[in-house]
Amino acid sequence: MKLKEIEAFDAFMKHGTTKAAADALAISQSMVSRLLSGLEEELGFALFKRSRNQLAPTEEAFLYHASVLRLMASIRDTQKDAEAISNNQLGSVVVAAQPIFCDTFLLDVIKRFKERHPKVGVRVVDAGLQELLKMIDNNTCDVALGITLEADTYGASVTRLARCSARCIMHRDHELAADAVVPIANLQNQTFVELMADSPLRARVDYIMQTIDIKRHIAAELRHMRGVCALVDRGVGIAVIDPIAELLLHGTAVVSKPLEPAIEWEMALLKSKSRPLSKVADAFCEEILREIDTLKGVGILKPLAS
Repeated sequence: MKLKEIEAFDAFMKHGTTKAAADALAISQSMVSRLLSGLEEELGFALFKRSRNQLAPTEEAFLYHASVLRLMASIRDTQKDAEAISNNQLGSVVVAAQPIFCDTFLLDVIKRFKERHPKVGVRVVDAGLQELLKMIDNNTCDVALGITLEADTYGASVTRLARCSARCIMHRDHELAADAVVPIANLQNQTFVELMADSPLRARVDYIMQTIDIKRHIAAELRHMRGVCALVDRGVGIAVIDPIAELLLHGTAVVSKPLEPAIEWEMALLKSKSRPLSKVADAFCEEILREIDTLKGVGILKPLAS
């Protein structure tokens, strides 16, 4: 059966005559009659009793119309959904991100995105670097946010966002807190709170310490930077952190210092090469870019090297 036949039947049942149905649909009365006859033929049972060129609905017509009403409501919902998708107001976005991003600036990104797109669902997956890259390869996320400490090819479309420079944090009463800059050599024999060994930043810190023969005592290892900062606040040790983690230090007794020489890497936005982004995912990426510009403005992130 054709949608036009269903629409003609619905209009007739609502308005009572073929003429009124024709006026409602802006088609001819004869076209309404042909559409109703076609629908009856396809259904295989009589919808109307015909008398002197007048139609009267059968009991079956009333039963069938109840089903048609549900169908028409569904069609209207589908049309509304199409309009909402066109206007970036329906759908969902799946974002994979390293834990520090989930705990900090992504929260502001999501807030502003939801203000502009209230009916769009957002799911954020806390993922380590390898898991994040796997999700991009498997198309199980729309976009991913990660840090790159090596110039690897990820099999993804990579947009470089900003330059990051590691910070050394310590309790404000720590002996290193008085220094404007912390030379890496001064970390000799210090007590550290560290990320787990599979963290890219931890791997880089381990490599540098081994290269220049710096010995350090590791008091605790945690998966998330939030826990690292919390233990530093409690005086358990010092830590080398992603600069984004400075957003976690407000209201704490932790101070942050630059390292010398600097430990640097880039933050990147990753997308699948094999699947185009939806409009809502594109809109989410735009919010990310705006937030990155804000973080550059306050000095937490640095512009990309030319």
